[in-house]
Amino acid sequence: MAMMDRLNPEGLRYAQAVAETKSFSAAARAYGVTQPALSNGIAKLEERLGDKLFDRSPRGVTQTTFGTRILPLIERALVALDAVAAEARRLTEPGEQKIRMGLSPLIGSHLVARAFSKVRDLPVPRDLVLREANMQVLRECLRAGQLDIILIPAVTAMPRFEHRVIDVEPIVVVTPDPAEAAPLELEEVGEECFILVPDTCGLTTFTTQLFQARDMPLRTYPGEAASYRVLEDWTKLGLGSAMVPRSKLTSPDVPHRPLTDEGREVQISFEAVWSADSPLSADLLRLADSLAAARH
Repeated sequence: MAMMDRLNPEGLRYAQAVAETKSFSAAARAYGVTQPALSNGIAKLEERLGDKLFDRSPRGVTQTTFGTRILPLIERALVALDAVAAEARRLTEPGEQKIRMGLSPLIGSHLVARAFSKVRDLPVPRDLVLREANMQVLRECLRAGQLDIILIPAVTAMPRFEHRVIDVEPIVVVTPDPAEAAPLELEEVGEECFILVPDTCGLTTFTTQLFQARDMPLRTYPGEAASYRVLEDWTKLGLGSAMVPRSKLTSPDVPHRPLTDEGREVQISFEAVWSADSPLSADLLRLADSLAAARH
């Protein structure tokens, strides 16, 4: 039996997830499996391919020389596999009247309300069906044709897809000091200890990239909060500070400070991502453009 006949698509997807997240634990959380299960799936794939795809060290996960040659092929194979499912769905579901939209948990309710409003303005009336999920699941569902468009923080590249920035939002720092509300300069936060959420919604990726872009160390609390409300609760306990989009504050009364960079607001961008090959591509472009225009 040929090697390709024995390759498990699940193992290929696990490998792609690790390549994207550069972390076995983050990839496992994204797929909702245990880390041993994901590691085992990749080990079986490496056995069938004949060499290792990744090296793991205390500094993190890196691609081997073999991996840098094979992983782009794996990505292309998965794109082709997903295209088969998407095209079959398009041919067997003509006249589809709904737009299936995926949302990162980081997307604010104001943006969701705007999307419902703009869908009603499309030339062909359509229903909007929402699904909230973590970033990895949303990307996979878009590739597989199970979602038509996704709204996510603009923190990771998705080549070969259409992108439109549809919103920007100020970042605030939730602090344990209710008396302090003055803006906090980014260069000052190096001494802060930050509580993070699991790296699935895009917030931790944004925070990490923000510090890396300025060559600043990111000091973190050793645990992880499961939700934005838990971030606030733990901040009150004095475990550290937290960085969130302003709309994710549970109340305007939550002690927080605007985050600035040389006097300018630090903002997170949100984007709409969709496939130009979608049968709904014309409407998806109109929807993304109208969402983008509405933020000005």
